[in-house]
Amino acid sequence: MSVRSAGQPRTELIADTALALLAERGMRGLTHRAVDDAAGLPQGSTSNHARTRLALLETAVRRQAEREAVVLDPGELPDPAGGRETLVASLALALHRYLTEGSRQLLVSRYELALEATRRPELRAYYDAAGAQFREPLTAMLRAAGSTDPGRHTLALVAWCDGLLFSCVAGSYHAAVPTEEELRAGFRELLRGMLGDPGDQGGQGDQA
Repeated sequence: MSVRSAGQPRTELIADTALALLAERGMRGLTHRAVDDAAGLPQGSTSNHARTRLALLETAVRRQAEREAVVLDPGELPDPAGGRETLVASLALALHRYLTEGSRQLLVSRYELALEATRRPELRAYYDAAGAQFREPLTAMLRAAGSTDPGRHTLALVAWCDGLLFSCVAGSYHAAVPTEEELRAGFRELLRGMLGDPGDQGGQGDQA
């Protein structure tokens, strides 16, 4: 296993190695010594950075959020004034990028951390805060698009995305990655069910 990049800060290397170990070996395979070995660091380096197991997990959660923000960049969400189709295209691009650009390992580490957060209340706050950076822009977008219940619609949209990602990475569809056009069609159908036909609301209309 090699996650080192030229000039990468040690703290970042430790966090990336922790995520890689979670994806490869599961939660039991994540130890301070294993991180040192896999990262090619002197023994004790990881303990100096994160003295406890909880601290190591918190480091992993923070790095998970940073890396997911690159793949699922909330800043790429369009202005609602651009029309529903621009939102459909950006969401489809983000999910397709997650499934095709070497990010599958990142999904597996996320699942490991999510399960651990159900057992460690002290880790839950870190995990939930990381997730909020993606939920809040979606809620604002849905509200601006005319959602009558943006909180509930955000849950439905996030659940649909999470379910599709899980199915295509760890579930029975792991060998079948949807195309961007297939993802766009799914988002159009989902948003039409939530918000109605855009043609009835003065929108730009679907392109399905």
